[in-house]
Amino acid sequence: MSPELVGAIGIVILIVLLFMRIWLGAVMVLIGFLGFSYLTDIGSALVVVGRNPYSTFSQYSITAVPLFILMGSVVSYGGLAKDLFGTAYNWLGRLRGGLAVSAVAACTGFAAISGSSMATVASLGKMIVPEMKKYNYDEKLISGSIAAGATIGILIPPSMGFILYGILTEVSIGKLFMAGIIPGILQAVFYAITIFVMCRFNQRLGPPGLKTSLKVKVSSLKHTWGVLVLFLLVMGGIYMGIFTPTEAGAVGAFGAIIICLIGRRLNKQVLKSSFVETAQFTAMIGFLICGVFILMRFLAVSKLPFALSDIVAGLNVTPLVILIAIIVLYIILGCFLDVMTAIVLTSPIIFPVIFNLGFDPVWFGVIMVRMMEIGAITPPMGMNVFILAAVTDVPAGRIFRGVIPFVIADFLHVALLVAVPALSLFLPNSM
Repeated sequence: MSPELVGAIGIVILIVLLFMRIWLGAVMVLIGFLGFSYLTDIGSALVVVGRNPYSTFSQYSITAVPLFILMGSVVSYGGLAKDLFGTAYNWLGRLRGGLAVSAVAACTGFAAISGSSMATVASLGKMIVPEMKKYNYDEKLISGSIAAGATIGILIPPSMGFILYGILTEVSIGKLFMAGIIPGILQAVFYAITIFVMCRFNQRLGPPGLKTSLKVKVSSLKHTWGVLVLFLLVMGGIYMGIFTPTEAGAVGAFGAIIICLIGRRLNKQVLKSSFVETAQFTAMIGFLICGVFILMRFLAVSKLPFALSDIVAGLNVTPLVILIAIIVLYIILGCFLDVMTAIVLTSPIIFPVIFNLGFDPVWFGVIMVRMMEIGAITPPMGMNVFILAAVTDVPAGRIFRGVIPFVIADFLHVALLVAVPALSLFLPNSM
């Protein structure tokens, strides 16, 4: 068999094993080892498997993974999410649908210090849903705004999706972080407009809340100082070149601990839970990264990515048509795979195609992460939906119906990002 055919067979077997619910990291190591052995020899394959874990985890950029996870965990267990929602409600709650917009605003603020949509929906869901029910909000609007709003968590930096994409493709993580800021804010704006339009046509969906004085609104801002300081410290330091993304992760983790300590939110249980969660997520992501690098060695000797790039380049269609086809592929994959799995699985194959077509790799990183996150609220997987259903008493089916308007807003948002790449590239190009 030709090397390209061996590579294609390996990918097919990988997908089959994946749908049999075998661990992705283990599957990639197995396929990579067997494929590399077949195309070279078993001795070389054993060397790859033996050396790859060390060479992977000795990379300086890998250190950013546990540091940013620790920062998000400390903030989550420290209870800063509750303050964010309270402040947003004081400013927006009196508007029709304002409580739902406040939920989106809280999700946006929490995203700036979390880096994970799952952490955002778990932290805010169990707190916001009971509050919104008190004001007679429609249950579908409640769940839809939180499940969709939480997806902002992987677009606004620090983002674990961007870190993983940057490690796998060797694209600057700092530039990816900057590229996600404007699209993330725009996503929140699209969601807010969606809520206002829905409540405009059906006022019973989100009745207005209590009116608050200007004094109360201004006073509530003092509860958000920690989130603001942490975001400006991390992202300002990266943008101005004061420190690297990895160093920013260390500064952010230390800053989160100090902020929680000052606010008297830090105790032994918060630290223990944060460290345990950090270790668990780091081990999971580390196994994925190790597996994908072994798989990439196999794909490299099979020359499959290069063959696919040549095939795509030879098609008599415009690069935009190919990009749209890739976006549709990500919509389908997002319905079955979580964000991290999809990024790890597709980057080695899709990235060379995108690079050869002349698309900016930073801009495409934003599009990829954005498309994968849409899958977090669409059936049948919809991780955000099932997490929200687990932490509240809202059935998953009702949440899926509630996110439909927000998914429509997502597609409009992605279309804008594709049509105007400058929205993603303005900040990274100005670094």
